[in-house]
Amino acid sequence: MKVVKTDQAPQAIGPYSQAVVVNGMIFCSGQIPIDTSGKIVSDDVAGQTRQVINNLASVLTSAGSGLDKVVKTTIYLTDINEFENVNEVYGSFFNGNNKPARATVEVSRLPKDVKVEIDCVAIL
Repeated sequence: MKVVKTDQAPQAIGPYSQAVVVNGMIFCSGQIPIDTSGKIVSDDVAGQTRQVINNLASVLTSAGSGLDKVVKTTIYLTDINEFENVNEVYGSFFNGNNKPARATVEVSRLPKDVKVEIDCVAIL
C-alpha cells in the first residue's frame, strides 16, 4: 500500500490519508470545498462542487492518475434539492466516455458545515 500526499490539495483534517494506492487502484478520501489553506471557497453548492472535484483531481494527479481514470464516485449532499446544481458541475468534469459509476446521498451534516463532499476510486 502506498499513501498519497500532496500539497496541491487540502491536507487531511483528521487521522486519514488523502488517498491510498493498492493493487493499481486509488482510493481517494472524501474531499470538501476547501483550498490548500483550509478556507471554504464558496457559499453556493456549484462553486463548492467545482472546488471538491479540483481537489480530487490534484490528489489523483499526485498518485499518477487523473479524473479520466475515475471508476466510482460517491457524492454526499446536505440538501438533495441541490442535486441538479451539483450534477451540472459534475457533468462538466465527467462527460463523453468518462462517466464513472456514482451514488448520491443526502446527509444531515458534513465537516465544516459545507454543502458537498465527494470521494472516488480510480485506476492508475
